[in-house]
Amino acid sequence: MLRTPHSYTAQRRADPAGETSRQPRFHLLTSDALTFAWKIRSFVAGIAKPSSLLAQSEMTFGSSKLGATLALRLPCNRVAGMGLITKFQYSVSDRTSASVSVGSPPSKPRSTRLNRKQERSSSSSLYSRPSLLDMKKDKIANRAKVYEFLRGIGIVPDDLDGLELPVTVEVMRERVDFLHNLGLTIEDINNYPLVLGCSVKKNMIPVLDYLGKMGVRKSTFTQFLRRYPQVLHASVVIDLQPVVKYLQGMDIKPNDIPRVLEKYPEVLGFKLEGTMSTSVAYLVGIGVARREIGGVLSRYPEILGMRVGKVIKPFVEYLESLGLPRLAIARLIEKRPHILGFGLNDKVKPNVESLEEFNVRRMFVPSVIAQYPEIIGIDLKPKLVNQRSLLNSALDMDPEDFGRVVEKMPQVVSLSSAPMLRHVDFLKTCGFSLPQMREMVVGCPQLLALNIDIMKLSFGYLQMEMKRPLEDLVAFPAFFTYGLESTVKPRHKMVSKKGLKCSLSWMLNCSDEKFEQRMSYDTIDMEEMETGPSFDMNSLMEPRSDESDSDYEDSDDEDEYIG
Repeated sequence: MLRTPHSYTAQRRADPAGETSRQPRFHLLTSDALTFAWKIRSFVAGIAKPSSLLAQSEMTFGSSKLGATLALRLPCNRVAGMGLITKFQYSVSDRTSASVSVGSPPSKPRSTRLNRKQERSSSSSLYSRPSLLDMKKDKIANRAKVYEFLRGIGIVPDDLDGLELPVTVEVMRERVDFLHNLGLTIEDINNYPLVLGCSVKKNMIPVLDYLGKMGVRKSTFTQFLRRYPQVLHASVVIDLQPVVKYLQGMDIKPNDIPRVLEKYPEVLGFKLEGTMSTSVAYLVGIGVARREIGGVLSRYPEILGMRVGKVIKPFVEYLESLGLPRLAIARLIEKRPHILGFGLNDKVKPNVESLEEFNVRRMFVPSVIAQYPEIIGIDLKPKLVNQRSLLNSALDMDPEDFGRVVEKMPQVVSLSSAPMLRHVDFLKTCGFSLPQMREMVVGCPQLLALNIDIMKLSFGYLQMEMKRPLEDLVAFPAFFTYGLESTVKPRHKMVSKKGLKCSLSWMLNCSDEKFEQRMSYDTIDMEEMETGPSFDMNSLMEPRSDESDSDYEDSDDEDEYIG
């Protein structure tokens, strides 16, 4: 028999603990209650095969095991009020959860939700990307390893902060080894550590390949990179090729381009519209022939990096203030463009002061510079001291005479002492006295630099064929500067044939045209007698007739005289 609700209430009053403190009693259900219980079981376990009121089933999905246990409790005093209590348990991958139907109180829902959230977070972290903070920490750690490697081989990485560097030591070692193979030392890298930011494949190899194709010799790569390591950062198409095209447009021959780059690699870093164009325009403006620009830049490409207002213009204006005509300065630049590199305040002005200190008269300073432009760029004062002392000891030459020597042949400051003394000894063997030798050297300082073998031939002809006394040579020592076969012999024969008596100066110190005119004279005009050769500034300003701009020249005109 089923208990009535009245009996159930009475039981609860008698037992305050209720059903939770006793073992439940199970009774047969009505057909409606049984049907409702079966629906609940089917929904939970998905099993359509009833067997009893207490049932358990299991289903396996892959590696997960789904189990469901359904227990139906129907206290006898709750059937009429539908006091149905259901309880089911399920487990998935060893996770257990309990759920109680609408008649039972919730069991810790907040704790359950937190556990599920933590489980989802733990599961998803296996596949998520590292955070920006983690990436930053890894980058700092890798950079520290690279810095440690660089310090270990002697490279100071202090200037590399902020520069993009390889993330591994192996890649950095590859770059250092590549630079070593190019001839660069640890000291070279420390002088420009930013070169370590260049990729071997993306930067270094393309640039070096291009330079090689242009004709830059591999043997010069080391010095090239020491002077201008920044070229390894350059883009061949954007940075290098436009500069090369500009140089070709300046009439620099294609074969000369490699030599220009070797002598002045910094030119590859200049802007086309900047210093390069303005310096060339200024030179043309002061009188440098346009056809000579190619040769000028080939011999001294550093001009392309000189600022007009700070370097070139002040230099030109100072020489003008000394008395050199602007056109003469333009001709000097055409022939010796490297004079523009002489520091105006460091060398040029102090050297001019030294010339005057050693008795070179101010009016002759322009002539001295025009004859020997290098004199304003060398370490002059010690040379003047040495040469004056040497000539004083060898020829008893006083300071005033030494000043005259420098005025007539400023190259004397660069002559070696041994050749000069050999020439003095030759004059002694010819029979000249000390005063005569001194007078001859002051009158024609070239005697200290001419080829002695040729001087011997000329002196022999003078004595044997011309029958001239030594005094004629003392009066005109420049006799030794004329070609024996080309000038002395033909003119002597013509004078002898005509029966004229003349000085060596009258016979030799004139052009061929002037000499022909003199041969038509019946007598010698004494007003035409010339004391000796002198430098003519006007000859310097004449347009050049040689083709110096056609080929690359790297000659040194300092060795014009043979010792």
